[in-house]
Amino acid sequence: MFKKVLLILCLFVYSFSQDFSEPKPTFENPRKVVYSLSSGDLDTVSHTVGSMYNILKEYPAESLKIVVVAYGKGMRALKKDYDKTTLDRIKSLMEYDVEFIGCKNTMETMNWTEEDFIEDIDFVQAGIVEVIERQVDGFIGITPY
Repeated sequence: MFKKVLLILCLFVYSFSQDFSEPKPTFENPRKVVYSLSSGDLDTVSHTVGSMYNILKEYPAESLKIVVVAYGKGMRALKKDYDKTTLDRIKSLMEYDVEFIGCKNTMETMNWTEEDFIEDIDFVQAGIVEVIERQVDGFIGITPY
């Protein structure tokens, strides 16, 4: 039992000893990241989700804000009929307060409704405009490859 507690304590201390750039991320001044998801390709989406987990491992949860804006083909990744394993990973990210936003313009073009998508997705009229506005608001833009 003592070894487990010591291991957890060491991991906790290590996680806060990361050498962050100035200004260091804090609750009041978190790192803000916006992912621009425009591909529904399973490998691209899986890589993107994996990179979010990597970011979450490095930053204390209270000092990080991740937003994913899906538009175009990227909207497929948030549909209920997408790959089950990937959807489970996306839902898990939501539990870490990763925000997912979908594009209503894409939905209208594809004749999709909000009911076609997993729960807890926010929607905006134009996904690409949301990405632009988030970057203007200080978010660092990331585009999956």
